[in-house]
Amino acid sequence: MAGPDGTLGGPPREPAWDAAFFDLDNTMVRGASLFYFARGLAARGFFSRRELQRFGRRALHFALRGENLGHLVEVRELALAFVAGHTTAEIRQIGEEVYDEHVEAKVRAGTRALARRHLDAGAPVWLVTAAPVELADVIARRLGLTGALGTVAESVDGTYTGRLTGEPLHGQAKADAVRALAGDRGFDLSRCAAYSDSANDLPLLGLVGSPSAVNPDRALRRHALAHGWPVHEFRSWQHVARWSVRAGGVAAGAVVVAGLLRRR
Repeated sequence: MAGPDGTLGGPPREPAWDAAFFDLDNTMVRGASLFYFARGLAARGFFSRRELQRFGRRALHFALRGENLGHLVEVRELALAFVAGHTTAEIRQIGEEVYDEHVEAKVRAGTRALARRHLDAGAPVWLVTAAPVELADVIARRLGLTGALGTVAESVDGTYTGRLTGEPLHGQAKADAVRALAGDRGFDLSRCAAYSDSANDLPLLGLVGSPSAVNPDRALRRHALAHGWPVHEFRSWQHVARWSVRAGGVAAGAVVVAGLLRRR
């Protein structure tokens, strides 16, 4: 039975935390932040119609097949090509505007409350996401969080080159980034918490002493329940049912594509 905060089995007794790490997409925010960012770029004329259709097809494929590194890299390479030649200041400003236009209304109140619980206890809270770090930084700051780790696009003299610095912050790379941050900041990972919706983040969740599933996919839910992890559910039962048969992902992808094309 869910507790008052949406946790199966009721909220656990909270120890003193060193830090907490939150995934972004479908954990802190409903949907995929990269797609919201793409909508913002499209509205500002960054894409030709042909490029926009190509991005839309990849986005829909991503939604239909689910999150995996191959599709993630493909979508990001398209996005990187769109921002190449633009300044970092310009893209960060667009990130601010995209937050106001698309992201703010998608922030999950329940997950935000979990983050606030850690902050009120004196623990730093970080977003950790495969989304562009520029957008992640904006979201973290707007939510009053400590900071963000995200995928970094290479820039030279303040202008994007169209290449990545390192690799997308996904799966094991996300766990490695948190481990490096913990080393720099002196966090004891056994005294840290992490929250995610996806089984792709099991490397991160397994890294900390207090992992939790938030709006989990089927694989993560099974893993969490098998290992006695807290499961926070902030979706309606209808939304959970849609996600369980992947129809929610299909609908989301279709909406993204249609929205992008309407913008043009």
